[in-house]
Amino acid sequence: MLNKQVAILTVRLILGFIFFFQGFGKVFKFGLQNVYKNFFASSYGELLPDFLLLFTAYYTSLVELVAGIMLVIGFKRDYALYALASVLVIVTFGHGLKEPIWDLSHVLYRTILLVGLLVLPKELDKFSLDFLIKKDT
Repeated sequence: MLNKQVAILTVRLILGFIFFFQGFGKVFKFGLQNVYKNFFASSYGELLPDFLLLFTAYYTSLVELVAGIMLVIGFKRDYALYALASVLVIVTFGHGLKEPIWDLSHVLYRTILLVGLLVLPKELDKFSLDFLIKKDT
């Protein structure tokens, strides 16, 4: 049983840190406006309306940051996973819209870890804030 609990913790921490540091870099190192201008508007400006690009740049960056830290601490795990799944769908759509997706490293490994967490029983995720909160109630 302990091995399964540690396995879930490991997957949750790795996925959480991947997304958290991705979002952290976008929000605090590059800045959201720079992410929008240099990555979204410059790459997709001719394909999608500006308001959609601006929303998507902010949405994906902030969800990666916030939901990533939620996974790390194990708070509202499923909601964090749902939000991050939406980011992966958006990223996949965006990359596919621009050109054929030959390089799956953008999403494949994160998707595998995310889906794994969604299908594993959350009752085994005992090293989490959710478990501590539920235990006290």
